[in-house]
Amino acid sequence: MIQAFARITRLGEVNLATQPEVLLKKLTCGSLLLMALLAGMALPAWSQSFLTLPEASQRARVTQRIGVSDVTIVYHRPLVNGRKLWGGLVPYGQVWRAGANENTTIEFSDPVSIEGSPLAAGIYGLHMIPGEKEWTVIFSRAATSWGSFSYDQAEDALRVQAHARPSEMHEALVYDFDDLKPDSALLTMRWGELAVPFKVGVDVNTITTAKLRSQLRGGIQYSWEGWDEAANYILNAKGSAEDALKYSNQSIQVEQRFDNLMTRARAQQALGRSSEAAASRDQAMQIGSAMQVHSYGRQLMMSGHQAEGFNVFGNNIKKYPDSWIVHSEIARLAVAQGDFDTAVMQMKLCLAGAPPSVKPQLEGLVKRLENREDINK
Repeated sequence: MIQAFARITRLGEVNLATQPEVLLKKLTCGSLLLMALLAGMALPAWSQSFLTLPEASQRARVTQRIGVSDVTIVYHRPLVNGRKLWGGLVPYGQVWRAGANENTTIEFSDPVSIEGSPLAAGIYGLHMIPGEKEWTVIFSRAATSWGSFSYDQAEDALRVQAHARPSEMHEALVYDFDDLKPDSALLTMRWGELAVPFKVGVDVNTITTAKLRSQLRGGIQYSWEGWDEAANYILNAKGSAEDALKYSNQSIQVEQRFDNLMTRARAQQALGRSSEAAASRDQAMQIGSAMQVHSYGRQLMMSGHQAEGFNVFGNNIKKYPDSWIVHSEIARLAVAQGDFDTAVMQMKLCLAGAPPSVKPQLEGLVKRLENREDINK
């Protein structure tokens, strides 16, 4: 053992006073134990991390998707254990690891904003500087450190201010995603009786539109559904109608369907090309099923265009006189004329031929008609 100790401490191999990190690289687990015993020193706590063992502050991971972007925080959960936390165990005005053990890390799959300030996609070390009311939240480019002991402000990617607020008691530190909205969430650290929230925002439409282009370069480009879905997303998000038209045309090129013809009509209408939109809708009506055409008619009615909806119903009745769904259209036309007896009879015929999944809804319509209610309103 003496020879082993001599080998690791002989002159010129390592300077114990100025190069302890070199020493650690050279030592095996056994030689570290030997040195500690010979020197009469207590074995340092970190020497036990060679194995995976239970931790007092348990590791946790939580992920929240905002739009199509993932926010993931990985942290360790210390317990209060009756201790004074703020201004005690965790001093005010000093950088804190925002958890226990290794760096608390936060990962953004896409660019985000934190309290309105931009932050690039990536993995960051999350640190905080507690204050009695105002806290500083730090996103460090160094994400692999042990706690905040080697924190360097020069590595900051972003600092924002957050306001601490009272919270119900949490024995174990926890991070929650609160106040979820289509393009944002509040990420809140809770421990003891304190909560520190900060807002994470995402430019959902810009990111989604960019990802659509990437997705449509894969195998999905050979199906009409992907192009049509992309076009409808853009139109619903009030994005580029030109892009929506391009995608709908690509969908039609793969396979012409009622759906993508109607999508193209929407895009053309959004671009102010009314005559082209009408031609696309007429083309869709020619190939649409009784249910597809009926659904379009009902959409028109529910959007306040009852006359246009009735016109669609009239054409559907002529084209598909034997379909169960057209009996409901005849019933609606009869109601508009005040003929409730015909309406009840036709709705019962519709009910008789309908699939089981829609019968409860149709039974309700029959009862309303028997009570002479206007089901078109």
